[in-house]
Amino acid sequence: MAQSVAPATAAPAITPISLKAIAPWALFFGVLMLVLLYFVGAEQGATSLISGENVHEWVHDGRHLLGFPCH
Repeated sequence: MAQSVAPATAAPAITPISLKAIAPWALFFGVLMLVLLYFVGAEQGATSLISGENVHEWVHDGRHLLGFPCH
């Protein structure tokens, strides 16, 4: 049986990411998700920011998929 001649190498150490580095990205994606939730769930009727039915038509299937009523 042959033996391997490659030297054993240690696995690289995993360095943890600090909360300071993650916080801006978490805030950005949190705000982005809230904006998307607004447009899918509430952009219609009295709370509409954009006039017309274009936004409603673009998010119509997603609205039903997430359980928001729209009719």
